[in-house]
Amino acid sequence: MNAIAHTDELALEALRPGPVQPLTQVPNRIAQDGSPAGIMLAMAQYGVSAADLRELLSMQREWRADEARNAFNAALAAFKSEPVYVRKTKAVGYETQKGDFVGYKHAELSDVVAAVGPALAKHGLSHRWDVTQTKDWISVKCILKHAAGHSESVEMGGPPDNSGKKNAIQQIASTVSYLQRYTLKAITGVAEENDDDDGQGGADDAATYSEESFRANLPQWSELILSGRKSADQIIASVESRGAPMTDQQKADLKTIAN
Repeated sequence: MNAIAHTDELALEALRPGPVQPLTQVPNRIAQDGSPAGIMLAMAQYGVSAADLRELLSMQREWRADEARNAFNAALAAFKSEPVYVRKTKAVGYETQKGDFVGYKHAELSDVVAAVGPALAKHGLSHRWDVTQTKDWISVKCILKHAAGHSESVEMGGPPDNSGKKNAIQQIASTVSYLQRYTLKAITGVAEENDDDDGQGGADDAATYSEESFRANLPQWSELILSGRKSADQIIASVESRGAPMTDQQKADLKTIAN
């Protein structure tokens, strides 16, 4: 039983009918307690009114909330001192015939949870998500809570992810997973090394198609374009669908072949 709960029991005992006791008979451990509950017990010995006691109970709730908030802030500061590293295990792109990787990597939700979970638990912190959805919008709220009761949250939203050939359920799942990952990173303040947006609308952050690979494939592409079997735009789309955008110069070089 913690000190506050014990104080509450003593305070309730003081509210039961009985002879008024002088302050000198109040247990020392309560008289010396600076909490609102301790003060309430001491005052109850003198027959303080129920209205005044209710005000003191309100003070006690505020005091507990402040204590919980302080405990949360201390725990979060301690968590920040932990060496948390979020690994990027998900590769988006392809390997060339020479074994070189063209594309980029990012962390999956499981990578972020694995990185922050043990460190959060070590300091009495835990996380969970609330998910709400309308027809065209999904909102995810990540709630970070301390064992003492205080919690804070971060919320983000977005439409279902209709990229690729996902069905309706997969579109929702993709967006939820993406938002869970980013809200957890936001509320804990962690980041992946060289953090980016996973190529979702941020092509400048993804690795571009290597010049070496472009020059190696250019003769074959030129033959396809000149024979009419493929257009420059079709080749560009095929390459970029694998995760590595071509540079503006590479696109221009391909398009000049047919001219």
